[in-house]
Amino acid sequence: MIEDRRPSPEALLARYRQEQRQQAAGKLKVFLGAAPGVGKTYSMLEAALAQRAAGLDVAVGLVETHGRRETEAFVADLEVLPRREIQYHGQTLREFDLDAALARRPALILVDELAHTNVPGCRHAKRWQDVKELLARGIDVYTTLNIQHLESLNDVVAQITGVIVRETVPDAILEEAEAVELVDLPPEELIRRLREGKVYVPDLAGLALDHFFRESNLAALRELALRTTAEQVNVQVLSFREGQAVRETWPTRERLLVCIGPGADGTRLVRATRRLAARLRAPWLAAQVETPAVLRLPLEERARMVQHLRLAEQLGGETITLSGRDVAEEILNLARARNVSRILVGRSWRSRWQRFFVETLVDRLMRDPGRIDVIAIHGAPGKVTPLWGGVFKFASPWHAYLISVLWVSLASLLCAPMQPYFAPSNLMMVYLLAVLGISLSGRHGPSILGAALSVLSFDVLYVKPYWSFAVADTQYLVTFAIMLTVGLVISQLTVQARKQAELARLREHRTATLQALSRQLASSRGTDNLLQIAVSHIGEVFGSQVVALLPDAHGRLLVRAGYRAEFTMDAKEQSVAQWVYDLGQMAGMGTQTLPFVEAIYIPLLGNKGPVGALRAKPIDPQQLLIPEQLRLLEAFANQTALALEVDRLQEEARQTQIQIETERMRSSLLSSVSHDLRTPLAAIIGSASSLVEMGNDLPAEARHELAQNIHEEAERLSRLVNNLLQATRLEANALELQREPHDLEEIVGAALQRLRKLLRSRVVETHLEDDLPLVTVDGALLGQVMINLLENAAQYTPPTSPIVVSASVKGDNVLVEVADQGPGLPPESLDRVFDKFYRGPGREPPGGAGMGLAICRGIIEVHGGRIWAENRATGGAVFRFTLPLKPATTAVGL
Repeated sequence: MIEDRRPSPEALLARYRQEQRQQAAGKLKVFLGAAPGVGKTYSMLEAALAQRAAGLDVAVGLVETHGRRETEAFVADLEVLPRREIQYHGQTLREFDLDAALARRPALILVDELAHTNVPGCRHAKRWQDVKELLARGIDVYTTLNIQHLESLNDVVAQITGVIVRETVPDAILEEAEAVELVDLPPEELIRRLREGKVYVPDLAGLALDHFFRESNLAALRELALRTTAEQVNVQVLSFREGQAVRETWPTRERLLVCIGPGADGTRLVRATRRLAARLRAPWLAAQVETPAVLRLPLEERARMVQHLRLAEQLGGETITLSGRDVAEEILNLARARNVSRILVGRSWRSRWQRFFVETLVDRLMRDPGRIDVIAIHGAPGKVTPLWGGVFKFASPWHAYLISVLWVSLASLLCAPMQPYFAPSNLMMVYLLAVLGISLSGRHGPSILGAALSVLSFDVLYVKPYWSFAVADTQYLVTFAIMLTVGLVISQLTVQARKQAELARLREHRTATLQALSRQLASSRGTDNLLQIAVSHIGEVFGSQVVALLPDAHGRLLVRAGYRAEFTMDAKEQSVAQWVYDLGQMAGMGTQTLPFVEAIYIPLLGNKGPVGALRAKPIDPQQLLIPEQLRLLEAFANQTALALEVDRLQEEARQTQIQIETERMRSSLLSSVSHDLRTPLAAIIGSASSLVEMGNDLPAEARHELAQNIHEEAERLSRLVNNLLQATRLEANALELQREPHDLEEIVGAALQRLRKLLRSRVVETHLEDDLPLVTVDGALLGQVMINLLENAAQYTPPTSPIVVSASVKGDNVLVEVADQGPGLPPESLDRVFDKFYRGPGREPPGGAGMGLAICRGIIEVHGGRIWAENRATGGAVFRFTLPLKPATTAVGL
C-alpha cells in the first residue's frame, strides 16, 4: 500500500491562515549580535541602503550612531524622521516618535536598539512594543538586538557575566521575525575595536574591558548568539518540512509544566522552562494553584504571580490557573490530564534540620508513582512546605491568639461548677468544645495554641494534685496525649473545612457572576442589547464606569453602549481605544502600555480577531487592580466578545437564509415568467406569421381577427412585464408616486375597458356611491390594482359567473371591493394570498406568475391604505382595499 504523505486539510488551512496573517502584517528583520560594537547598526544601514537602491521607500525612525563616523555617513544618505521630545525630571529627552512613523508610513523603517526602555509618557513602556505596532500596521521593520537582552537568556547571561540585564525582549518577538541575521565578530577583533575607541569613548572602554568585555564573556555570548540563530534557522527548516509534508522523525513529543508561585524565583523558573522547551521543541504550560492561603497573601505577592503568568504568555507558554487545597495534587492531576512529561518546580535552600523534618513541593511530587520527571531548579533561601503539606502557618494576628486564650479560660470557668458532679472525661469534652470554637476562626496558630492550653489547663485545674503540672496517676499521661491529639485533629479538620468553604465561595462567586452574564447574554439578541447588558453587568460587578465600543465600516471605534458614563470620548481616549482594538492588547491603568491613563481598556477578542473594545474606569482603582479581579474582567470581556460573535454568526445565517429564499423566489419567478411569456409570444408569433405568409390570401375578417389577437396578446404581455417592473420597484422601495386627484369611476372604467375581451362572457356590475369624492392617488398604479384584481377574479371563477365592483366612503377612507361568485379561498390562503409567487392549492390558472396580488398590496400600502381578502357568506371571495381621503406617504416594499 502506498503511504499517503500529503499534509492534512487542517494543516493546509492552518498554514494558509498563517501566511495570510503574515502577508497582512509587516515583515521584521533582526540584526542579532553577541555584544555592543559587533556592527549590527552598520549592517542594518547597509541593508537598508540596498533596499532603497532597489526602489523601496525607506526611512530612519531611530538610529543611535554613538558618534561613529561610518554610521553617521550611512544615516545621512537616508530620510530621518524627527524624534519626539519629552520632558522628564527637568530634562528634555528625545525618543522614537511612533505617531510620526505611522503618519509617514514608509515601506521600511529602521528602529535601532529593540530592547530600549521608553521614557514615561510614551505610548508603550518598551521599544519592542512600538515595533510590534508598526508591524501590525503593515510596515516592515529593521531592528538590532544584543543576545543578552533576550528574555529567556537573562539568567544565563547574568551567570556568565555577573551583570543582570534589566532591559529584555520577549523571545516571541525574535520567533516572529521574518529573518534573523547574525552579525558576528571574533572576541579578539571586538576587543581591538574597543581599545581603538570604535565602540565606547576611552574612559568607558577601559572599564568595559575589565568587566563585561572580558574575552571569556564575549566567547560565551558569541556561542549563545550562534545557538539562538541556529535555533531560528531550525524552526524555519521545520516549517518548510511541514509545508512539504516531510515526515517527522520523533516518535513522541515532550510537554513541559512549570509551577508558578508567589516567590521571587518564578521569573527564573519561567525562563528556564522556555529555554528547555525551545531545545526540546516541545509545548509548555505554566500553572498556578489558588489555595485559600494564596488568596490571603499580600497584594504585592499575588500581583507577582500574575506577572509570572504574563511573562509565560509573552514567552509563548500556555497559562492555567487552578483552584484547590493541595498544590501537589492539583499539579499532578493537571500533568496527567495534559500528558505532561516533565514538571519544573523551584526548590529553596534548606538547612540540614529542615531537610530532615519538613517536606517541600518537590519531595511531594517525587513521591508520585507516575512516570513524570520532576526537575528542581534551585533558588534563594526561602520558605519551605512542612511535612504535613503546609497546613500549619503561624501568621495570625496577636488578637487571634488572645481570643484563643479567652476560649480556654471560658471552658475552665464552665468546668469549675461541673467538677463535683461530672467525671474528668466529661470535663475534657468541654475543653474540646472550646478547641472547636477556636478552630472556627480558620487560623492554624490559635487552634494549636488552644489545643495545648486546654491540655495544660485540664491538668493544672482538674487533675490531682491541683495547681501543679505533676500527675499522681500516670494513666493521665495517656489521657493528656489522646486529648492533645484529638484537639489537634479537630482543630485542623475544622480549619481545613473552613478553608475549603472559603475556596468554594470564591469559585461560586466567579461561576455565578460569569453564569449571570452568560444567561443574560444568551437570552438577548441584537448587538446594542448585548452590549448594554454587558456594560451594565460589568459596571455593577466591578463598580466602574464602562463604555463599549465597536468599529464602523471604516474600522474606527464608536461608542455603542455605556454604564454610568458619558457617551462621549475625547481624542486621547479614542486613540487609546483604537490602539487596543487594532492590536488586540490591553492598555491603560494597571498595564505596561499607557499605565498613566485613568481607565483600563480591554479588547473584545473573537475567534477571528478583535470585534471591539471595553473601557472601564473604576470608582476605586485599587479594587480593580487586584489580580483576581483583572482576570475576572478579562473573562467578562471574552464572554461578551463570544456573545457578539455568536450574534454576528446568527445574523449571517439569517442573511444567508434570506439569500437562499431570494434565489428560490427568483427561480420560481423565472419558471413562472418563462411559461407566461411564452404563451402570449407564441400567439403573437403565430398570428404574425399567418399574416406574413398568407395575408393576401386571407379574407379581411380573418386578417382583422389575427391583428386583433396580436394586439390583445401584446397587451397581455405588456401587463405581465409591467407587473414585473412594478414588483422590482416595490422590492427596492424605489416606487415614486405621481399623486393627482382622480375620479374613482374613471379608473374603474378604464380597467374594465382594458379587460373587455377577458370579461366579455361575464356580467360585471358596478356599484359606486353617488358623489364619491376625488382620491389623490397615482392613477396609473391604482388602475394597475383594479386590473390585477379583476383579472384574478376572472381567472379563478367559472367563465359565466358575475363580478361585482363597488366603492363607498367609510370614515376618512374610501372602501373599494371586487367580489366574485367562484369557489372562494381556502381558509389557510386568506393571509398568504398576497405573498409573492403564492398560488392556492389546486389553483393553476392558464397564466400569471403569482405576482399580481403581491403588487396590489405593495401599491395600496405605499398609498397608506390596507388590502385584504375574505370569503363571502353567499359563496365566492371578495377583495377589499381602503384608500385615505387625505394623502399619505408610506414606503413599503413587497
